[in-house]
Amino acid sequence: MLTLSVAEAQNRFGELIDRSQREPIQVTRQGQPVAYVISGQDMQAFGDVNQRREVAHRWYVQYRASLAQQHPELVSNSSELTDADVTQLVHELR
Repeated sequence: MLTLSVAEAQNRFGELIDRSQREPIQVTRQGQPVAYVISGQDMQAFGDVNQRREVAHRWYVQYRASLAQQHPELVSNSSELTDADVTQLVHELR
């Protein structure tokens, strides 16, 4: 991944946009990442993943409620959904 400072990104904006069609570009300020420039296609893919995550979360909430009604002893009091849970559900929904 190409990394540019904010000043370099400003000075090389056209190149930055062209290069982002092939790979994400990291933009830094004082050595710390502050932004990424990605292609429209990559942004669409991120949006699709986010949408699948939301679907998986809704499914999980419904499944958990159903399970709680049928087998309350199997469901803990914690309703937290971890990133690992969501990732597994997204893969199962594919």
